[in-house]
Amino acid sequence: MRFQDFENTMSPFRISRYLTACGGHTKQAMTLYRLNLRLSQELFTVISCFEVALRNAIDQHYVGMLGNDWLRNNAAPGGRFDNIQCQQTANAINDEIRKLGGAYSHNKLVAGLGFGFWRYMFAQNQYRNAGSTLLLIFPAKPLSTAQTQYNQTFVFNQLVNLHEIRNRIAHHEPICFLPRQSVKNTTYARQRYGLMLQLFQWMNIDEAALLYGLDHINRVCGDIDAL
Repeated sequence: MRFQDFENTMSPFRISRYLTACGGHTKQAMTLYRLNLRLSQELFTVISCFEVALRNAIDQHYVGMLGNDWLRNNAAPGGRFDNIQCQQTANAINDEIRKLGGAYSHNKLVAGLGFGFWRYMFAQNQYRNAGSTLLLIFPAKPLSTAQTQYNQTFVFNQLVNLHEIRNRIAHHEPICFLPRQSVKNTTYARQRYGLMLQLFQWMNIDEAALLYGLDHINRVCGDIDAL
């Protein structure tokens, strides 16, 4: 495709950042755009695996602690999330239950709640109201030190970082630049990727085996760096 046609299709505003990063070289700009798409695909695959693993670990923990229907029961009147501090959590659960209607099951409810919901299980109010035990899903988590407290707030903030890049990809935003700059750089993507691998390991999940054949992130980052 000619660059002018490519630019008109994707929009000059969108392509300008890639063109600037490539010093005005149109062919390189188109290649960088395509490599960003490939990196987004690769990362979203890993994020999807991580999201499912995280929500399943949270669900299994609370099923054992609070019962098989812990989400619905604790969003109901008198439940652990039935308070002003956790109102958004209760609303999200009840909204999804209403959407499911007669097709309701606990497993469908778990699957219907998004990444944002699950990360909020580590927010202070949700964590405390549900019993302050959720860090047990990370049995290989390091012990806290004077410099770093590996507590629920630490985990919540790491999940915020992953949710951010997930949303960037979902909204077709680039992930191959320095933040707020038109400078080609894969540090942001590599750091979020490394964070997911770390959290897999904290959950005692063999991430290499889980992602076998799916994970080409370092290779695509290398292609971007070499462009």
